[in-house]
Amino acid sequence: MEGGSVFGASCNLKFDTKQFYGVTAAANLSPHQGRQKRNIIVVVAVSIICLILVTCFCLWRIKSKAKTAGNGDEVKSLELQVRLETIRAATCDFSDENKLGQGGFGAVYKGKFTDGQEIAVKRLSQHSSQGDAEFKNEVMLLAKLQHKNLVKLLGFCLQGQERLLIYEYVPNASLDKFLSDPIKRTSLNWDTRYKIIKGIARGLLYLHEDSRLRVIHRDLKTSNILLDADLNPKIADFGMARLFFMDQTHSETKRIVGTYGYMPPEYAIHGQFSTKSDVYSFGVIIVELITGHKISSFTVRGASENLTSFLEIAIDLIQL
Repeated sequence: MEGGSVFGASCNLKFDTKQFYGVTAAANLSPHQGRQKRNIIVVVAVSIICLILVTCFCLWRIKSKAKTAGNGDEVKSLELQVRLETIRAATCDFSDENKLGQGGFGAVYKGKFTDGQEIAVKRLSQHSSQGDAEFKNEVMLLAKLQHKNLVKLLGFCLQGQERLLIYEYVPNASLDKFLSDPIKRTSLNWDTRYKIIKGIARGLLYLHEDSRLRVIHRDLKTSNILLDADLNPKIADFGMARLFFMDQTHSETKRIVGTYGYMPPEYAIHGQFSTKSDVYSFGVIIVELITGHKISSFTVRGASENLTSFLEIAIDLIQL
């Protein structure tokens, strides 16, 4: 008897001297096949691990480059940072005697460092609409832009409530001061006016095309055109400037900033701006230079300012 069965009310027992089931397929594998399977598993596992490591390395490199670029800007800004005490000493504690003018964002003071270098310090008002973001924007932009027709940033201070920008000192102040002063205006002969127009054009071309950044100024006007000792123009005040990608043609904003009269209609009404916005403002400056009058104060035959009449007079002057 090789086997048997026992049946009960709740139990069914079967026994045999032989195996009920065959051995598994794994048991039938030869030693060579087992090693081959293990080798395949090892190769796949190592490949996956290498892929993960390569991916992690690439991500680390990308983050490292981004961090390095950011740190480069931070280092650059740290190199330009000047202590408040140094600026106070240079401007005689922002004395009225050293005050060069007052703008919408604050006052400008003349100063002199201990080495004899003359400077102009723009002290932003605590109630100014130009906040920390615009302040840092101007610092980082001017630190990267270098052109003879752009005002040169020498340093800055962001300490407590003080926000200060330090520029090269430009002795002849701004173009609007010349246009507002009957005596100074007489020194603007046609050759000088043409030189100023060409200089502004070169500065704009650099901002829009020739620099490694494409910059839209957005607040180009005569008060933001400074004149050096030889009446060479320098574009200033980049607090409202915007960076464009090199292939970007236009942008939009809900925050309209700038000065009416210098803003193109599409920007003043719809918030659309581009390089053409600066060109429009430049055109207004040209008309002001030709006529010798600021557009904001121009009147004709007792009427309020009228751009069409303004242009007609400019054309008449050119034809003289």
